Amino acid sequence: RFGRCDVAASKPKLAVWKFASCDGCQLTLLDLEDELLALASEIEIAHFLEASRATVAGPYDLSLVEGSITTPHDVERIKQVRAESKFLVVIGACATAGGIQALRNWQDVDSFTSIVYANPQYIDTLQTSTPISYHVPVDFELRGCPISKEQLIEVVAAFLQGRRPNIPTYSVCVECKARGTACVMVGAGTPCLGPVTQAGCGALCPAYDRGCYGCFGPMESPNTEALEMWWRELGVADKDIVDAFRSFNAWAEPFREASDRVEGRLTVTGVTE
Repeated sequence: RFGRCDVAASKPKLAVWKFASCDGCQLTLLDLEDELLALASEIEIAHFLEASRATVAGPYDLSLVEGSITTPHDVERIKQVRAESKFLVVIGACATAGGIQALRNWQDVDSFTSIVYANPQYIDTLQTSTPISYHVPVDFELRGCPISKEQLIEVVAAFLQGRRPNIPTYSVCVECKARGTACVMVGAGTPCLGPVTQAGCGALCPAYDRGCYGCFGPMESPNTEALEMWWRELGVADKDIVDAFRSFNAWAEPFREASDRVEGRLTVTGVTE
């Protein structure tokens, strides 16, 4: 829950910060268009380098943080951001679950840098890509790859009103039901992560006869083992199940545990190394 903000006295300061990411979630803020004008009338956008080089010094009432922690410099910088922020909200799969770049967490990063860079000794990076919450306290996590602009508006409105954001934690299946979309797994035998993925996209992919890719990460109580069994009945190979869980939200705990569990079975059976 956010503390009540006295907007009558002065506009609260908003800062937007970027770490390892593609900028997509920051662009969602810019894509608000008309809503952004209304937002600017209620809050001072004090630091947002994606939109303007003009900045106002902290401390900040609300910080929105995009991106994961991938370098020693990131670790120090996020601690400084936390120290300057009354409330810190992390936005997007990178900030909440390490992002697609968290696939490095299962590999040897030194081998990558030695192949990609002519002088890898100059690369200062961590062996892992981790969520912001691994390093500093976080007041709220907004899921998505990218985030939903409607949910972003709700988070900022909740901050201004001093209440908890009303963000659903149920699965994408509920959104399919709400929009009248037939289940792609039941009706067409299409593998779908919807039963274990948090709502937020409006069930976009199932509406076009495609399975959910898990963009919004795990829902509040995901039964990944049951989904694995269902996928196998549909003829999906275990290697493909591992790959499905290791995408945008690979390092989110329920998805990480599911992929490790299936990969462990592959190792035992000798299907893969």
